[in-house]
Amino acid sequence: MSSFKELLRASFKSDDTEEWLDVHFTRPIGLVFALLWNKLNIHPNVITILSIILGAAAGCMFYYTDLTHNLIGVILLMLANFCDSTDGQMARLAGKKTLIGRMLDGFSGDVWFVFIYCAIAMRLYHQQIPYTDVNWGIGSWILCSVAGFLCHSPQSSLADYYRQIHLFFLKGKEGSELDSYQKQIETLKALPEQGAFWDRLFYSNYAKYCHSQEKRTPAFQKFFKKWNESAKDEELRQHFLAGSRPLMKYTNLLTFNLRAIVCYIACLSDHAWLYPLFEIIVMSAMYVHMHRTHEQLCESLGKEIA
Repeated sequence: MSSFKELLRASFKSDDTEEWLDVHFTRPIGLVFALLWNKLNIHPNVITILSIILGAAAGCMFYYTDLTHNLIGVILLMLANFCDSTDGQMARLAGKKTLIGRMLDGFSGDVWFVFIYCAIAMRLYHQQIPYTDVNWGIGSWILCSVAGFLCHSPQSSLADYYRQIHLFFLKGKEGSELDSYQKQIETLKALPEQGAFWDRLFYSNYAKYCHSQEKRTPAFQKFFKKWNESAKDEELRQHFLAGSRPLMKYTNLLTFNLRAIVCYIACLSDHAWLYPLFEIIVMSAMYVHMHRTHEQLCESLGKEIA
């Protein structure tokens, strides 16, 4: 029988893509719950739905300005994150990974932060803009909309894409969840016109998600096409991993933990405006650097293949 440490190690995607806080805090707690729920034969997707409910409830708590509600929000969001970690670990350990599960997993984080941004926008609405006597008013909704839709959403999707690309070159297709727009379109076309409404809706949305990732990475698309048509040189693969590995810290920073910590600090200190502003300025700067560096790497390696 495998020890807890061995199971924990087996539940990691890779050393390159795991964040320190997840390795030493989130994953061990998630694994305890994963082992318990696995014994109870609870499917990972059920845990994902639970995380959606907890995360949405957490977002609602950040509407309030008092310490008690905000502390409850912190606890609920941490529990949601434990559940999010649990469902992924259960899926990997029990071999229950599904495309629907992955999409549901990504959807859960979107729901959490939609509630968080809406709560912060409503919280700020009647408050004064710092160092002025003017209320935020509709400006709070503009601030949170820019932070959520124009910054957070593309940052998270591209960070996930780069992580899956790295895992593909590190562990192959079986160790990665790298998907393509073309593959999803082919799956969509193969579905029957009648009686497959939910499947068609699912693959249609997932195809759009993949397309948005591919559209923003033209240099990688050219390199990857050449790579698949070439002899897949081992030395070139190692060059790619060496260039991609330093960027994994940015894929981690642009996902959950840093956002959550800044959100906790901003709301608990009753300076909730700091969180969307941090998203727009700091997170966007990291996103631009990660994107530009990855594209430059792929352009350089593409020339090597040519």
